Amino acid sequence: MIENSFSADGLFVAAVLSMTLVTYTMRAGGYWVMGRVPLTPRVRRALESLPGAIIVSTILPIALEGGLPVAVCLVVSGAVMALVRKDIVAVFCAVVAAAAIRAYGF
Repeated sequence: MIENSFSADGLFVAAVLSMTLVTYTMRAGGYWVMGRVPLTPRVRRALESLPGAIIVSTILPIALEGGLPVAVCLVVSGAVMALVRKDIVAVFCAVVAAAAIRAYGF
């Protein structure tokens, strides 16, 4: 006998639906709040610096725990990105740097 390939209990479905509702509410609430904030030059500068702050706060813990290979890869990718301004090239160079570092036993 073939069983259903998809089965979910009520608690799982309720959890997924409630997480969906909360996510949508947070996103819509953000648009609603920002629609009422006057965009002064100070607020505009803060909003423009937000993506960089998020990237740094994501990468810094990885860099601190990764040791020398991760630090070298981050420096290589940052330098290539600054020179070439192509993210795929920066990722490729970082992967090559990681392979080279791993080949030397680090």
